[in-house]
Amino acid sequence: MDNRVGHVLVVDDDSINRALLTRSLEQEGHRVTALDNGFAALAAAAEDPPDVVLLDIVMPGLDGIEVLERMKTDAALRHIPVLMISGVDDDESIVRCIEIGADDFLPKPFDPAILRARIGAGLTRKRLVDLEQERVRDVFTRFLPEPIATEMLARSDGRPAIKAVRLWATVMFGDLRGFTALADTEPVERVVAALGRYQGTMGDAVMDHGGTLVDYLGDGLMAVFGAPIETVDHADRAVTAARDMAGPRMADFNAWLRAEGVSDGLGMGIGLNSGRVMSGTLGSERRFDYAVIGDTTNTASRIQELTKQTGHPILIADQTRTNMAAGADELTFVDEFEIRGKQSRIKLWTAEPLKEARS
Repeated sequence: MDNRVGHVLVVDDDSINRALLTRSLEQEGHRVTALDNGFAALAAAAEDPPDVVLLDIVMPGLDGIEVLERMKTDAALRHIPVLMISGVDDDESIVRCIEIGADDFLPKPFDPAILRARIGAGLTRKRLVDLEQERVRDVFTRFLPEPIATEMLARSDGRPAIKAVRLWATVMFGDLRGFTALADTEPVERVVAALGRYQGTMGDAVMDHGGTLVDYLGDGLMAVFGAPIETVDHADRAVTAARDMAGPRMADFNAWLRAEGVSDGLGMGIGLNSGRVMSGTLGSERRFDYAVIGDTTNTASRIQELTKQTGHPILIADQTRTNMAAGADELTFVDEFEIRGKQSRIKLWTAEPLKEARS
């Protein structure tokens, strides 16, 4: 698209002024939606968001100031540049609009050259906002499922940061068994390719089940379900993801290893624990990471380590079992274990890996 043209929403109850603005804008190549009241404007903006809004201040019903206020409190509309238009010499109203968030002011009758310049400036601002939001979306979608990334983009006001919150969630740690020995014997290119394949396979599994990929830990990974947006089925999603990862996803990865002549097959250990966590981004403007911290996280890591001792590829804390919304009929009790840092022993359960992938 030509950066000098875009979609302009004209809102003015004066039919003559509305027609003049529409004709002038269309002559410049813009697509124009022209409406005569504030309610119609808000509905149109939500259905087909414009690049710039020309908004009359004085209108019957919902006036321009009220429309502006609603737009600036709507996460989906607040970034659209708004130019206020009015034939009334009312400095107080103009100041009020600028305080709310209006980008500029156009007096009636309008000067075509000034209109052209201010629309051009508005389009430039919108393009910059769109580019920044796309950059932030790219950041979020690296570790968040697309629907959650979209919601976090709206909640973060377009900034690549997730506000710290405390919530109930299920933390997962996964570890690839036998990879260290493979890394010591295979050429570095094959080792890196295998690790990349494993990380991609398991990272996709986490996000396919609605989880958040927190970090890759060498030949392991950390994920969380129910954060940064709390969900009631976080434990169910985590258990299903673990069974998928230890089952069909691991089978696919091992089939790839054999086809590439890298290995006859590797194993995997997964530990799950549920409880209160603190979730948010940590770091600076130049470098930040998404983090999930607290005792729940530490315990999940130690549960994963116990998979080596027990021989079960999946170990699930009793707290996760009791957090499952759909019931825990598919879980089998293993035993009670001492966990470093915990005063009492913890009951652990296991679940059989899935035979086929489950969405």
